[in-house]
Amino acid sequence: MYEPNRTPSSHKGSVHSTMAGTTSDFPHRSREEELDIQLAGHLSALLAVTDELRGPAPSADLDGAAARLAQQVTRLRGGRTPARAATSAARESRLAALHQRAHSLAGRALVVAASRADTKAAILAAERMEAHAAALAEEQELSTAG
Repeated sequence: MYEPNRTPSSHKGSVHSTMAGTTSDFPHRSREEELDIQLAGHLSALLAVTDELRGPAPSADLDGAAARLAQQVTRLRGGRTPARAATSAARESRLAALHQRAHSLAGRALVVAASRADTKAAILAAERMEAHAAALAEEQELSTAG
């Protein structure tokens, strides 16, 4: 059976009330600002995985991708440079998992970039998806051939 609350509502008189005529003390962001934050987050995560991949499998492609990702994150964050992961000596057995993670992150970044019509970021994300898909296919060929 229903029993009414015996304590006053925590929402009564709340500063965060959304009723007409009341003001709020928390900032509001536009949809575009929210998408910028999401896109910067996905690209930052992709940059971290790219940096991790550069340790065991250094290549000019990964170096260039890392530089372009850092540039996009800096742009989206209003000039603040992203934190970079130190290249590590990841085991060869982890490469497939890293490429899979990078492919997923690039896909998420592509969805957000397309949603906010950010052509540069969308192209970069699509290129990274293709590169990581190719790396996964190559690793699978090597594992089945061996």
